[in-house]
Amino acid sequence: MSLVEIALPATAQNAVIHLHATDNIGVARAPLAAGQVIEVDGVAVTVRDQVPVGHKVALRDIAEGARVIRYGQDIGAAKAPIEAGRWVHVHNLKYEELHLHYEFPQSEVPYPAMPANVPTFEGYLREDGRAGTRNYIAVVAASNCAAHTAQLVAQSYELETLPPGVDGVIAFPHGEGCGHSIGPDTVQLQRTLRGVLMHPNVAGAVILGLGCEVNQIDHYLGHGSPRTDRLQGFTLQGSGGTRATVEAARQAIGGMMDRAAAEKRTSISASKIILGLECGGSDSFSGITANPALGACADLLAGINASAVLAETTEIFGAEHLLVKRSRNREVAEKLLSLVRWYKQYLSRFDGSFDDNPSPGNKEGGLTNILEKSLGAVAKGGTSTLMQVVDYAEAITSPGFCFMNTPGYDPVSLTGLAAGGCNVMAFTTGRGSATGFPSVPVIKIATNTAMYNRLRENMDVNAGRIADGQATVAQIGKEIFDLVLRVASGEQTCSEKLGHKEFVPWRIGPVM
Repeated sequence: MSLVEIALPATAQNAVIHLHATDNIGVARAPLAAGQVIEVDGVAVTVRDQVPVGHKVALRDIAEGARVIRYGQDIGAAKAPIEAGRWVHVHNLKYEELHLHYEFPQSEVPYPAMPANVPTFEGYLREDGRAGTRNYIAVVAASNCAAHTAQLVAQSYELETLPPGVDGVIAFPHGEGCGHSIGPDTVQLQRTLRGVLMHPNVAGAVILGLGCEVNQIDHYLGHGSPRTDRLQGFTLQGSGGTRATVEAARQAIGGMMDRAAAEKRTSISASKIILGLECGGSDSFSGITANPALGACADLLAGINASAVLAETTEIFGAEHLLVKRSRNREVAEKLLSLVRWYKQYLSRFDGSFDDNPSPGNKEGGLTNILEKSLGAVAKGGTSTLMQVVDYAEAITSPGFCFMNTPGYDPVSLTGLAAGGCNVMAFTTGRGSATGFPSVPVIKIATNTAMYNRLRENMDVNAGRIADGQATVAQIGKEIFDLVLRVASGEQTCSEKLGHKEFVPWRIGPVM
C-alpha cells in the first residue's frame, strides 16, 4: 500500500504501513487493538497485542532467530517465535551487529556541470565567494573562562537598535577550551571555532579568551588567518578584567557595525546553498515521512549543484553499505568506512555500542534499535551520489550530497555542520525538538501531525501529512526546498523567532 492511498479514519486496509514487499512487519499508522483485523497486500491478519501508533506488528509468523525486515533491510533477529499479529519491539527483537557486504563503486562519477535555470535567493555574497543567509556579528569565547564575558557583550546590545540589515550581535559561549589534551581534541575545537568566526552568515566577529587557557586566541588572529579585517580578539587578563573586556569588545564591534550594515542582500544562485541535514527526537515515522521528504529536497539541491550534508555517524551504522554503493569513487567510500571504524573504536574506549544511540524517546516512538533508526535516518540524504566525506567541522567544498562525521547528539552535530559552512539547516523530529543555532537558521520538520499540532510554535513543516494521505513525499520535499530558499532570503524559522541559540562543540578527549 502506498502512503498516498492512506486516508483517515483508519480502516483494516490502511491501519498499517507496509514499506517494502519483503518486509515481514508493518508500522501501525494508528493504535491497534488486540483482536482487530488488519489487511496488508490482500492478506488479513488478526492483531494479537495492543500495538502503539508507530510501532511494528508482525505480518506473518517469524521463527526464533529469523531476521526481522523493515525497508527491505535486516533490523535484527527474533528473540523467540513471533506470531503474525504480535507487537514487535525490544521484548522480542534482538539487536545484532551485522556483517555487511559493501558494493564499492567501480568507476568515478564526475562533478556535474552547472545546470541552466538555477533558482536564486536573496543573500549576502562574501568576498571568498560563499553566500550568507544571515548578517550577524559574533562574539565567540575561546574557552569557558571567557564564556560569561562573551554573553555579557551580546546581552549589552539586546535593548539597542541596530542598523538595518544587521541581524544581531550573538554570543557563542561553551564549556571547552582549557583542560584539553594537546592534539586532535584541541585541533578540532580550533577548527570548530574558526568555522564559526569565519562563517558566511557572520559579517564581523570578536574572539575572547581569558589569556592563560590552552586554546589561545592567537590561533585565530594574525598571519595566515583569513578575513583578519573582520576579526578582532581580546583577553580578560590583557584588557583589565570582565568589564574592561566588554568595553573593548563593544568598541571593536562599533567599528564593524557600519560595514555590516553596508552589506546588502542580492540575488545569488541557489547553488550557493549548503543545507545541513539533521534529525533528533526521532520516531518510527521519521523514516516514512519527514526523512524521505528531506531526502527529496536534498536531491533537488543536488540537481542545481547546491550541497546537502548528512551527519550523525552513529545514525548511519548498519546502513553505511547503502552510502558506500552511492559514493562518487572508491576513495570517498573508504573515507566513509574509516570514520565508521574510528567511531566504533571511540565508543569502545567507554564500553559503548552504536546500539546505545536510540534514546528512551526513540523507543517509545517505535524505534527498537540502531539498525532500524539508521535505515530511516539515511533517507534524509536522498538518492543522489555521495560526493564528499569530511570530518567534524571540516569545510564542505563539494556540490551535491555530502557526509560529515558527527555524533548523533543534536546540538553537537548542528555545531559541526555550521562550522563546516552550512548556511541553512533542516531538522526532522518525531518526538519534538526545540534546538536551534545562533547564526544559522534551522527549519523544523515534524514527522507526524499529532506532534506538529502539539508543538505548533516550534514546527515549520508538517510532513505528517504524508502518513495522513494528504501529500506525497515528493510534494513535501518540494515544500521544504521552497522554504529553504525563502529562509535563505531572510524568512525567519520558528527556532529563530523563539530565540534558540544552542552551541555545543564536540569534546572527544579527556579532561586534564
